[in-house]
Amino acid sequence: MDNNDSSFDRRGFLGASALTLIGMTGDALAQQAPAPAARTAMNEADATKLSQVIAEFIVNFDLKAVPQAAVDRARVALIDTIGVMLAGSHEEVSHLAAEMVKAEASPPQATVVGTSLRASPQLAALANGVASHAMDYDFTFMRAQAVAALIPAILPVAETTGASPAEVIAAFIIGAEVAARVVRTDQDGPTFEGWHTVGMVGVIGAAAACARLLKVPVGAIPDVIGISASLGSGVTANFGTMTKPLHCGHAARNAVMAALLGRRGFTANAAALEGRNGYFVSVGRGSTISLEPFKDLGQRYDLVSGRHRFKPYPCGGLTHTAIEAALELRGKVGTRISEIKGIHCFVARSAGQRAGTQYPTTVEAAKFSVGYLVPYALVHGAPKIAAFTEKALADERLKALAKTVTASVDPELGPGGDDSPARIRITLADGEVFEQRKDYGSGSNRLPMTTAQIEEKFFDCAAQVMSADVAKKILAILNRLPTGENLNELWPLLRKA
Repeated sequence: MDNNDSSFDRRGFLGASALTLIGMTGDALAQQAPAPAARTAMNEADATKLSQVIAEFIVNFDLKAVPQAAVDRARVALIDTIGVMLAGSHEEVSHLAAEMVKAEASPPQATVVGTSLRASPQLAALANGVASHAMDYDFTFMRAQAVAALIPAILPVAETTGASPAEVIAAFIIGAEVAARVVRTDQDGPTFEGWHTVGMVGVIGAAAACARLLKVPVGAIPDVIGISASLGSGVTANFGTMTKPLHCGHAARNAVMAALLGRRGFTANAAALEGRNGYFVSVGRGSTISLEPFKDLGQRYDLVSGRHRFKPYPCGGLTHTAIEAALELRGKVGTRISEIKGIHCFVARSAGQRAGTQYPTTVEAAKFSVGYLVPYALVHGAPKIAAFTEKALADERLKALAKTVTASVDPELGPGGDDSPARIRITLADGEVFEQRKDYGSGSNRLPMTTAQIEEKFFDCAAQVMSADVAKKILAILNRLPTGENLNELWPLLRKA
């Protein structure tokens, strides 16, 4: 045990009691010697489990007591995500997922957004999740897209239960706050190295949201959380492939399943998160975990104070500062692009682990390649939806410029995170050098997108599958959240005619 706080490493925690920690101060924890493994079961039986803390938060949550800033951010999250989901439904990865869902011939109960298809809540959540993450355009929260699975899971459950607008907003805030606490338990970062936060954290947050919408009894919610703890998945090795958005769809579907099973009496370990061989120990091997973040659940709102970014470009968030540095250099280089001899990208450690320099052969890979994104920004400007097509990748000007791109990790830029700093250096044939550094990307806490920019993005996304008139009706409904008696008008509008 650390003598200064309630952190633990995987060795110490194997013998520690489950969440007697929730009720202890840091000083009290410092006095607790790690219990022998043989005593774990007894200690866990006497402890307050994390899942019980979460359950009380879910059933006692009162939207009227929530800061208006959290409600407003939840509304913007719904607008942004539904827009991105509509556009993502147009992608090939979503077509493949929808074809599979259609072949299952499940009861037509819930809308598969952007299509004419309806399916069971679980399968609709799967297809919606793939669509929402297909373009890597969904917003980041706390660390990466930790809540990407929430809205894809919430929508079909809300539709089939007849949830009110207020209940939808409440469910999202609940799920986001639970997910944020799971992220903040990891003191080392990035969360659970090698695991994809979308699938690992998102399934737990989304399960909490679904438990609220399904009105799961407080005594059964620990089972829902325990089930979801076993269903987290997704490895970052699959970034740049169709499997990355599948992580989101899988998490959304599993969250719905966990809530439905738990409500029916399906059991799980109430200490599945923090217990011996539980989620934190098994997934976060070697990480230092602190359970302190759960102490302020329901009192402090990470939706207000936590890191977030609504993305202006449909590609990996760690590349956005490099894109914007290139956009600023575009004005300086002007018409001399043909004279560029070298482009070097200095990136933070996290970006160096995920952003490649090779020219991509697929649209999915293009979203994580500075060898494509930086040349695109220099030649065409900001990479929007049109930048991620086979036609765009075939541009010979980009291929030629990409041959000059190199990259390296710059220790001065730090480990990186959702705002991963980058510095671009362009060298011309005559030796002239242009350089630009960007520490924060647009849409982040430091440089937030305006309401007009969010709505412009929504209409651009919706235009991929529907008319402007229909998109305006959807936005009007979403802008009224959380007021209104029901969302009956919304569901048909989200379906493709």
